[in-house]
Amino acid sequence: MQFGSLRNRIITSLPSDQRERILALAEPLILKKHMVLFDVDEPITSVYFVEDGVCSLVSVLSDGSAVESATIGYEGVIGLPVFLGAVSMSAQAFMQVAGFGYRLSVPDFQAEVERSPELRAALNRYTQALIMLVSQTSACNRRHSIEERCARWLLLTHDRVTGDSFELTQKFFALMLGVRRATVTVAAGKLQKASLIRYERGVITVLDRAALEAASCECYAIVRNEFARLQGGTPVANPMAGVSVSEDGRSTVADAAASGRGRSDRVFSPSSARWK
Repeated sequence: MQFGSLRNRIITSLPSDQRERILALAEPLILKKHMVLFDVDEPITSVYFVEDGVCSLVSVLSDGSAVESATIGYEGVIGLPVFLGAVSMSAQAFMQVAGFGYRLSVPDFQAEVERSPELRAALNRYTQALIMLVSQTSACNRRHSIEERCARWLLLTHDRVTGDSFELTQKFFALMLGVRRATVTVAAGKLQKASLIRYERGVITVLDRAALEAASCECYAIVRNEFARLQGGTPVANPMAGVSVSEDGRSTVADAAASGRGRSDRVFSPSSARWK
């Protein structure tokens, strides 16, 4: 197996001696599509540092259905509950987009965390970023249109893979967005008609990155900027610039539906690839 330049942001943030020590302990491996990295309420035995691909963290319900709560790529680590002192989690982590990375046993990971303040600091920053991602995703799923959410998810995935194309079936795209397959078909069809993406035979190709960003809600930029602030990277224009949410120490936020705020009533026009 030939790995390219090291990408994982947590490992690359470490001093060279610590980075080399972790890589010497870790096992490089292909992360196959739908491969379970940890399961619901089962002991976590390994942590994974992704180099390429996307892992989905899903909340599973008693009827066997699931909804995605977060995605993890080269910016993070899969198995974070171990760092936080837990042995399991009531969620499942599996590879949504196949790739490759490094697997480290829990005892080796815990030993490295104990001896490396730099690793602990990197994991603390990533924990904060992941919490923000989960909370922003919750707000996005509540307030924004399916086309905006679809564009946001595609952008986050595009950031984490090394090419412009990746495999994704309608079934699992619907799972990730928490909607029916028919809804995904319509939303993806609009983005494809506008020549932002190509979607055929279970493979999505990003054709116009800039237009896809314009089609997304502000949640993509908020998430990207938070990860850039905490881990380094290139930020984008801040959609929150100039937005005031407090006055004299008191919150002035309002319910979006009651106040008329929010963008869920926007209509996407495939002919112009813009919102109206």
